[in-house]
Amino acid sequence: MREDGKIDYIEWAGGELPATKAFYSAAFGWSFTDYGPDYAAFEGQGADGGFVGDITEEPAKPLVILYAVDLEAMEAKVVAAGGVVVKPIFEFPGGRRFHFLDPAGNELAVWSATGFE
Repeated sequence: MREDGKIDYIEWAGGELPATKAFYSAAFGWSFTDYGPDYAAFEGQGADGGFVGDITEEPAKPLVILYAVDLEAMEAKVVAAGGVVVKPIFEFPGGRRFHFLDPAGNELAVWSATGFE
């Protein structure tokens, strides 16, 4: 069950997705669900996550993604606590999310499936 503020998903730069998927499949037995040519998701590996293949969209470092039932309320909490929103709320297949920087400069994201479940 998803809960507010809990780590829910992690995204990595995927580079050449077929090679990345082949590596993780061969080395660790992971399987993937493709969401178009530039995204491959995995689940059941201790934490769910995905690889971004589009070089213009892929994170420079792993991106930790938290969950929120009410995305707008969580965004307000993040800002009130001193976080800086660097990508305002946007839609993607399966939900919506925003990205922010914490006081140490780490980029994280918060997502919600509200309205998409």
